[in-house]
This record gives sequence, C-alpha cells and structure tokens, in this order.
Amino acid sequence: MELQTMHAQLAEKLHNRALVNATISQPRQKSNDLKRIKLKPVELKEGYRIQFEYQYEQILKHQNLTIEQAASELEQLFTEFRQGLFQFTDEKVQIQLTKKYKVSYKSEADARAAADLSHNRKKAYLLEDGIPYPFLVRLGVQSPDGKVKKQKYDKFRQINRFIEFIDDALEHLPKDRPIRILDFGSGKSYLTFALYHYLRIEKGLDLRVTGLDLKKSVIEDCQNIARDLDYQQLEFLVGDINDYDQDTAVDMVVTLHACDVATDMALARAVKWNAGVILSVPCCQHELNSQIQASPLDVMLQHGLIKERFSALATDSIRAELLSLVGYETQLMEFIDMEHTPKNILIRAYRTNKKPVAGQLERYREFTKLLNAKPFLENELKELL
Repeated sequence: MELQTMHAQLAEKLHNRALVNATISQPRQKSNDLKRIKLKPVELKEGYRIQFEYQYEQILKHQNLTIEQAASELEQLFTEFRQGLFQFTDEKVQIQLTKKYKVSYKSEADARAAADLSHNRKKAYLLEDGIPYPFLVRLGVQSPDGKVKKQKYDKFRQINRFIEFIDDALEHLPKDRPIRILDFGSGKSYLTFALYHYLRIEKGLDLRVTGLDLKKSVIEDCQNIARDLDYQQLEFLVGDINDYDQDTAVDMVVTLHACDVATDMALARAVKWNAGVILSVPCCQHELNSQIQASPLDVMLQHGLIKERFSALATDSIRAELLSLVGYETQLMEFIDMEHTPKNILIRAYRTNKKPVAGQLERYREFTKLLNAKPFLENELKELL
C-alpha cells in the first residue's frame, strides 16, 4: 500500500467517526523524547474531537483536535513513528512502516461498539460502585451492599486512580517468582489494601506486601483488618524508612505523602534495591525552599506563596531527573484532580537501565547551580551518578 493511500483510508475512518482508540509507537529516532501517542474520540462543548495523548520520557501532554486537524497530525506522526494500531468500530488495523516508508497495512474484522463520548457517563472504574469489596467495606468507604458512601467518594476515586497506576505497572513486575512490594508511610493504608486486593485477589499474583509506618496504633488497626480479611501475604510493621533492613531486593516501592526528605529516603532506598517500579506522591517539600538563592528569579521568589509552590515543583522535577539519570523511565503525573488535594503529583518510575542522553547530567547540574540547590536525593545517589 502507498503511504498516500494509507493516509486517505485513515482520514476516511476519522470522518466517519469510526475511531474507538489508537496507539502510535516505535519512534524512528532513538533520541526522540516522545515515545508513543494514544488517540481516542471525545465529545466536548466545542463538538466532536480526537484527543491525542503524547507520552514523553517524563511527562504527558494532551490536545483535542478536529477531524481535519487529527488527520493532518497523523500524517506528520507517521513521518516520525513506524507503527500504528487502530481499533475502529468494524475492524482492527495494524500499520507498520519500513525505513523507506513502505506500508504494511493489516486489517481484520473486529466489530466494536462506538466509543461512548458523553462526559456525563458513569466513570468506568477498575473497582465498581455497587459491588461490595470486603476491604472497602471494612475501611468504611462502602456500605455492606457495595454502595460508596457519599462522604467517601473522593477517597473511592483516589483508590481507583491509584489502581490504574498499579495496572499500568504490571508489565514491569516479575512473572517467574513472587513479587515483593513495600509501602513506606502507609498510614491508614487505604491504598495498601487496594494494591493488595487488586494484585492478589483480582489478578491472582503471588506477592508479599509490607506496609510500614511510625504510628503504632494505626499499624495495629491495619494488622487487625488484614487478619480479619485473611490477607495472609499482607503485613504491617511499625518502623522508619531509615531503619528498615529486612530486604535486600524489592520489586515495587510505594511512598505516599512522606514528608519532605522522607520521600527522598524512600526513593534512594528503592533505587538501591533495584526496584522495578516506584510510585511516589510527595508531601511538604521544605529542603529546596530554604536553599534557593537565584537572583534572576527574584521577581517570582520574592513572594512567599510563589516561592513555596515553585520549590515544590522544582523539587519533584529534580527527583524525576535524578531517577532518570540512574536508569529509570520517569514521569510526573496527576494523581487526582487539583480541587481534591494540592498533593496531586505522582512520580512514576520504571527501571529500564537506559543510559542518560548526552548532556543530561550537565543540564541537571546547571539547573541545581542556578537554584543554589544541594538536593538530599542527589547526595544519596551520588555513587550512581
């Protein structure tokens, strides 16, 4: 098939509103920071649009395009990428381009219902409202009949969002042995129980999960719940991140709302354990706020509120960059919507052992020099940089 013919067929499908979803992948240039693009149709106030989700090395970006704009964007993307997988309402299409842009276009009949574009539809959660889950009932999120309590709906949304991250990470976890997971600063452990339920009960994986927290009373409550639910491979221990030495290797490290450099301690420990997956939602970040001295930024930093927010964003950017420098594919992602909590940035890192791109360490050094920053995490990982 000729390239022009392929573009014409895709454009016709888009104009017929037949798209259900699609993924563009395999960049031609290894140095391309954009790794893949996902497409889906959406209905906005402005009308029918195709949403493009651009998945970069460390960030996600979105734009909603008209059909004509989407067709044009696809033409451009297929000059930079070699593979496309499209699900339409009547067929599945796989496209592969050679180095010389010869097209392999494979189609198979696969009837699918049209995508539901309504923004008013019920959210499709991995854990469904109306189905009782013993751990959610026990934690007071659901009533015994499975209905989510009104005052706990934000927590229910948060739990489901977290499980989406867990589901995305499955391919980075071992398949030939038990999975080892640690949750530092587990607190009341809503998400620890959710993680265990999803991986053990829903997915049937062999794993052992440990929740660690300093509050003895909270840990005792969690231990009782785990025992009542017969979660035999879930344990809760009283302890500090620095003092924990019961493992020499861990597959996934979770740290949610650990204060200030406690997050960095957990990240450093995860790296040294060679963890395949890191999920971290930082809390208060004071370290950089007290260090910043950057006169070119004084127009911003003279305002205490702005300095605090800038420091938090810079801190998480530094964390993501350091993880990238030591062999992780790292992204900063939205955990839940901003209106529910200001602590809504999640650091997601997968170990790939990929070497830093040329000049990446120097770029990092220039940034920390500008801010006069001496990050705790950098010092913890200095032997690996």
